[in-house]
Amino acid sequence: MPNGSALTDARSAMRALGEVADPGDVPALQRYFKTGPGEYGEGDVFIGVRMPAVREVARQASGMGLVQLDVLLDSPVHEHRQLAVIVLGRAFATASTARGYDERARAAYVAFYLAAVRRGRIDNWDLVDASAEFILGEYLVDRDRRLLLDLAGSPVLWERRVAVLASFAFIKQGDASTTLQLAEQLLGDPEPLLQKAVGWMLREVGKRVDVELLRTFLDGNAARMPRTMLTYAVEHLEPSERTHYRSLRSTSALTGQRLV
Repeated sequence: MPNGSALTDARSAMRALGEVADPGDVPALQRYFKTGPGEYGEGDVFIGVRMPAVREVARQASGMGLVQLDVLLDSPVHEHRQLAVIVLGRAFATASTARGYDERARAAYVAFYLAAVRRGRIDNWDLVDASAEFILGEYLVDRDRRLLLDLAGSPVLWERRVAVLASFAFIKQGDASTTLQLAEQLLGDPEPLLQKAVGWMLREVGKRVDVELLRTFLDGNAARMPRTMLTYAVEHLEPSERTHYRSLRSTSALTGQRLV
């Protein structure tokens, strides 16, 4: 495909991805995204396109409409869905600029994204992490965020991760309130991928907003936090503080509190 060619429909975008695919990369991608029986990505299909190549194709597909993005999202091929969320995120960003601001388009992109989330098309951590903050989170910065609390109560892992990662947009604006509320709600979540996400966002609260907010949360909750979540949350604290908060969890285990 010539450089600079515009990709306006899903089939041409799929062909473009196929042209840059390396079947030799498929086994490594399947292992990385846990596609084996019983794993979180069980059955996902890869054709062997690395993320930099997906992003290059996305640049050529920037004018693709929602109907065609929907075709990509409905594909069983992971890289097709990757392409869709990247193009959607760029379209939302364009509609959010001062020069090209379009509130109706922004609302349409968010509604489209939420529909994709709820029908299970945003179904691995990379798809969530490439989209939740940049679409849903950015949209909700100055809006009611109860939607995220609803998503955090979903039985579907990826919907819960969308809620948590969307709050990264607020953290970057200096607002930790929603992240802390979500972390409290998800404190006992059994899924390691969700525990990592919550711990990561808590760490970012300490790094980007106020480390005292993180310390206060840990003072009240470290004893009950899953090990993975706590490990991620304290990563940027001083070694003595990390030891202290881990000891709170250990003490809880000794006193018979149930820990994940």
